[in-house]
Formats: sequence, C-alpha cells, structure tokens
Amino acid sequence: MPKTVALLQSNYLPWKGYFDIVGMADVFVFHDDLRYTEQDWRNRNRIKTSGGTKWLTVPCSPQEHRTIDEVTLRDHTWQRKHWRRIEASYRRAPFFDRYAAFFEDVYLKRRWENLSELNRYLIAHICREYLGIQTVFDDTRRYGLVERKAARVMELLERVGATEYLSGPAGKDYLDEREFERRGIALTWMDYAGYPEYEQLYPPFEHHVSIIDLLFSTGPDATRYMKIGSPRTP
Repeated sequence: MPKTVALLQSNYLPWKGYFDIVGMADVFVFHDDLRYTEQDWRNRNRIKTSGGTKWLTVPCSPQEHRTIDEVTLRDHTWQRKHWRRIEASYRRAPFFDRYAAFFEDVYLKRRWENLSELNRYLIAHICREYLGIQTVFDDTRRYGLVERKAARVMELLERVGATEYLSGPAGKDYLDEREFERRGIALTWMDYAGYPEYEQLYPPFEHHVSIIDLLFSTGPDATRYMKIGSPRTP
C-alpha cells in the first residue's frame, strides 16, 4: 500500500504550513534527535498583536551540544506570560472562546519540563481535535538511525516503508532527486504559495504566524484556508 511520509523537527505553535505537511502525509515523523539550534522555530513563533507581529519565545536552559529532545525548561514563568499575551491579542477574535479552555490548560494548569514534549503535545492536539488530521505520528528515536543529513532521511524512509517522501522546500538544498528515483521512492516538494487570506485582526495581513491566529480567526473553517482543505495537486 502506498505510504507518504513527512519528516520534521517539532516546532512551537507552528504556522499553518507545518500542519499542512502533517495532514498530507500518512505518517509524520518527529525528528527531534537532531542538534537544537538557537533563534529558530523550535522554541518560538509569531502572533499578531495590536502593536504588530510579535514573538512568543519559550526560554530554554543554556546547554551546549544538546538535541531538541534534550532541551529542558526550567523557568516556568514564561507559561503565564505567553497565555496573557495570547489572551490580550486574541480575546476579540471570533473564535477565541472556542479554544481558550485548551490553551488555559496548557499554560496555566500544566508544568512543562521538556521542549519537545510541549511541542508534540500542542501539535498532536491541534491536529486531532481542531483540524481533523488523522495522520499517524512517529519518532525517529525508535529507529536507531546512524546516517546523517540526506543519507539519514533515506535510511528512515526505507525503515518506515515509504513510497513517497513529502519534503519542505529547504530539502532542495541537500536531497538528490536521482537517489530517490533509484530507490523507487517518489519525492514531492511542498508548495506554500497560494494561501488565501482570511479576516485577521490587526492589518496588514500576515501569513507567517502561528496556527492559533488561523484558529481564533476562522474556527472550524480553518482548513478552508489551508492546503489540506483543497484538492491535492500531484
């Protein structure tokens, strides 16, 4: 049976494009046993505010040579701060009340010790409960991968039994299309162009913000403004 696989590091409250990759795959593999990079999407994302687009950043413990799944969260004051910023920015949004209880639970009633666990929890819940995405989640750590970079991707795909790999555009910098052809695995590039705009607080419109902006703004119609809500182009 054909099996489309996607592979990405976990991000903090990712944008809609991240969820589109998840939703277009049969199996989505979290790749968090890679080195953690500072000032990246792993621990931060952007939201719309009355003062413009602002960052929400999770403070991470200062450890060198750690992988994403090893990043610990020791200062928990950020949780209440993030919720206050989200609430202040989106309480006037049409569907804020629909999702507020979930995010209150995440930020005010739980204590997060690990960045990867936080990211995965948010991503999985948003997929299942709010976007109707039933993709199977997997974890590279289960496979004991030994290769690096492009060879590591190929090693995983063969272990998972992929017939197609859905890659973000950045993969064009290091993936060899001829190698995929040789191994009989189709290589498809994700296209982020052509997203429709929706009614968004605080103009001008900005696509590259956290998925929560889309949820609070459009509610159950969110996927109408995503690729997974449109027929897939081969």
